[in-house]
Amino acid sequence: DPTLPTLRSKATDRNMARTELINSPIYRELLISDDGQTTAIQINLARDPIYHQLLAARESLREQAAQKTLSSAQKKQRRQAEHAFRDYATEYNEAHDKLVAQVRTTVEPYRANAAIFIGGVPMITADMISFIKSDLRIFGVGILAFIVLTLAVIFRQWLWVVLPLGICLLNVSFVLGLMGLLDWSLTVISSNVVALLLIMTLAITLHLVVRYRELAACSPTTEQRQLVTQTMCFMAKPCFYTSLTTVIAFASLVVSGIRPVIDFGWMMTLGITSALVISFIVFPSVLLLLKRPTTPTSITRSVPFTRHFATLTEHYGCTIIISSIILAFLSAYGISQLKVENRFIDYFAKDTAIHQGMEVIDAKLGGTIPLDIIIDPDNINSTELLTPTESVASTPSDNDDFWSDDSASDFDDGITRQSSQWFTRAGLNRIEQVHDYLDSLPETGKVMSLATGYKTFKQLTNTIDDVQLALIQTQLPQALQQFLIDPYLDTTLDETRLTVRVMETSHTLQRAKLLERIHDELINQFGFSEDQVHLTGMLVLYNNMLQSLYRSQILTLGTVFIAILITFVILFRSLSVAILTIIPTLLTAAMVLGAMGLLGIPLDLMTVTIAAITIGIGVDDSIHYIYRFRKELPKDNDYTATMYRCHSSIGKAVLYTSVTIIIGFSILALSNFTPSIYFGLLTSAAMLAALLGVLLLLPRLLMLFKPL
Repeated sequence: DPTLPTLRSKATDRNMARTELINSPIYRELLISDDGQTTAIQINLARDPIYHQLLAARESLREQAAQKTLSSAQKKQRRQAEHAFRDYATEYNEAHDKLVAQVRTTVEPYRANAAIFIGGVPMITADMISFIKSDLRIFGVGILAFIVLTLAVIFRQWLWVVLPLGICLLNVSFVLGLMGLLDWSLTVISSNVVALLLIMTLAITLHLVVRYRELAACSPTTEQRQLVTQTMCFMAKPCFYTSLTTVIAFASLVVSGIRPVIDFGWMMTLGITSALVISFIVFPSVLLLLKRPTTPTSITRSVPFTRHFATLTEHYGCTIIISSIILAFLSAYGISQLKVENRFIDYFAKDTAIHQGMEVIDAKLGGTIPLDIIIDPDNINSTELLTPTESVASTPSDNDDFWSDDSASDFDDGITRQSSQWFTRAGLNRIEQVHDYLDSLPETGKVMSLATGYKTFKQLTNTIDDVQLALIQTQLPQALQQFLIDPYLDTTLDETRLTVRVMETSHTLQRAKLLERIHDELINQFGFSEDQVHLTGMLVLYNNMLQSLYRSQILTLGTVFIAILITFVILFRSLSVAILTIIPTLLTAAMVLGAMGLLGIPLDLMTVTIAAITIGIGVDDSIHYIYRFRKELPKDNDYTATMYRCHSSIGKAVLYTSVTIIIGFSILALSNFTPSIYFGLLTSAAMLAALLGVLLLLPRLLMLFKPL
């Protein structure tokens, strides 16, 4: 209505308007901060019916598939539904990306006049996708450059640079192409799959190169074909079992119950399998097409650096064992301190739009993460709440200016259509009590419910009764109805909803305890029954995901160690050897989790995979070392001499691969995404611990127990 006064009208007292807005139950901490210095433009995006139809169709067929009730026709229908949803989701996300870009372009000219921050799920999603793309570019190029440099420094021959690099690129190209054909999308978790594939493919080829060069140095007159055959035959068994144990480690992520983690497990399982096959096809094929390369004399004359580890193992065996026991106890204590509570805002650097936007919204505009509380009606017939007799006895007051004559004329019709137990004084008073309780919690910000409008109505009139409330519900203008009533009352089911915004930036926020406390208070203090109260929303979803991380970590580790132990028994045909082989890896995994607990680094979608990766990669070096030890021991049956020979041969390959992995994962520290930084640094630390375990603890255990 153009005749109504606005803040731009000259006659408007802006100081009074400012006071009203700051104290308004509706606008305070929603569109204006308590101090009146910060305001918000809130954009509510329209629901996309096509997106939600396709999503519902896909989820329905997935549910039936989980229950194994799909017919062959329905299986085909499910594949079509999956494909249709993925295609439309891509368009949907692209549209949101364009929207975010348009908003940023729109506000840019005004940044000179005010500090402007942009927040919300669409912006966070768009920025996280851009982080993933940036990480893929930076880490892909960085790791490739590092691989070239490492190979050049270690081998100093172009063949041993080009061949391993070519095998790595071929495997990554194959896996990414296959993922495209299978419609597998990269997520925040699987964004590191390219880096992992490059590093782990390189590890296989490095073992092949080192063994080939050893044989060539020992047999200067042997023909190329025989050298290649000996290399591949000798390395086939250990490489197969190292790949198998790594596959087991990543495949164990399938039991996590978290879809992105499950997909990451399958991606890596596929990638490691293809790495083994491609390496064992391409490596010998290329060498057979070439003449035998010259072997530098330095290979046979130089004393390898790994021999120093053998000296330490021989002379400081007791120190190594005692240090390992102490580290095991410290790790156990650290694991007991491991937590899953974290702040989502800490995932991002302070100069990112996500961090800045969340910080401002939390501090000034009532919180970021929504929590919805749905309360079902009491077990009574809500249509009996208002009777015609009660209606006549409660007619509006003639002196009440809040009611218009037109509204009063429709009064009887309004009463007929009123049927909610919540839109009565008793119901609204009860909601108001819950509303005020939620508002009083230190972890919560803005609370919206039917009580928000109720408080406003009470400011407009001194008294308000059930009849007036019935009239409000039916005669309120549609725009106000959609804002004050419809989001918080389902008249069909007679459910009411309270929306709470939680302070995600709070350092004391413990989601699980907060949800449990709210649930218990609603039942014990406010008298609702157990089946009346339902907590839902993003906070509940995120909390459930975090809590499942701890359970999935236990399931993952248990599955991995049992499967790998069985594999070791089959490989070495000895339970004692299998147990000794797995001890360094078990200690390494415990040290990583223990360090996370001691340093206060919580489990999240990225770090939950570190233990499985540590076991999968770390156990490879143990297999190679034990396999070589068994081959060398019969020469003189001297454990100490065998250890020195193994450190001088397979020890070099273990050192090369470990150093490559350590520095390769360290590149992740350049990411804008904090979990990726933790993932890279923790994995690097784990690989360093695994290297020391294989070159110090494992040979010491072999010399102590003599199981072979």
